Amino acid sequence: MAAYDPEREGAKMSFAKDMSYIDYLSLDPILGSQNLQSNAHDEMLFIIQHQTSELWMRLALHELATARDHLARGDFPPVFKMLTRVARIFEQLNNAWDVLRTMTPSEYTEFRDDLGASSGFQSHQYRLIEFILGNRNRAMMKVHEHRAELHHMLGQEMERPSLYHIALDNLAREFDITFPANAYCLDGPHVACTEVMDAWTRVYQNPKEHWSLYELAEKLVDLEDYFRRWRFNHVTTVERIIGFKRGTGGTSGVKYLRKMLEVELFPELWNMRGQL
Repeated sequence: MAAYDPEREGAKMSFAKDMSYIDYLSLDPILGSQNLQSNAHDEMLFIIQHQTSELWMRLALHELATARDHLARGDFPPVFKMLTRVARIFEQLNNAWDVLRTMTPSEYTEFRDDLGASSGFQSHQYRLIEFILGNRNRAMMKVHEHRAELHHMLGQEMERPSLYHIALDNLAREFDITFPANAYCLDGPHVACTEVMDAWTRVYQNPKEHWSLYELAEKLVDLEDYFRRWRFNHVTTVERIIGFKRGTGGTSGVKYLRKMLEVELFPELWNMRGQL
């Protein structure tokens, strides 16, 4: 039996003058960017785990920024699709911890010192995701001062309404009300507001009449649900691999990550559930 030749069925096989799969995806620089600092076998896993996480976060930022623009125009259907996608991105990120957890403390120790002071704590994309969603802290920008363009980008985001702020604008218009100024803090984390919680409660008490806002609220809760799971699995993965050692970036490691578990992005959407 002759070997199968896809060219006989019309498959293009020559790319000397045309764009190929490798060209379109820029795979040469991507696949050549794993610059190991040691001879440890598991460092490749560690690098690719974090590089792929950054790629997924790049997509999450693309979706969140566009979702915010659509929401500002009151164009709800694309927002629902995009927020669903971001939730599934965090599901993907969550599953990736299972791969990293195949690395033991002994294996990580072989190259941990070669990381220097580099740490996931310094991810500007993760910080930007938090800022877009509303968990803002100007102190977290300091670690990016050595990269003026990144520091500026985060500063610009701090001056814009968050995705949740835009959601609150839509909520206020629905009931022809005005929320207190402290519900729209730009340069700090969102703090639960009674008036906001009461408005969301009205939405949930009559979802058919306020269906778009009801669905928006559930998409936001779904997103935060997956985000929380990702954070939780981050904690357990770090504890499994390094215990309670300090992080390479100088944080308290597991203790710091556990503190982050207490952060609520959309507190009113969680707190009001007990009032229904």
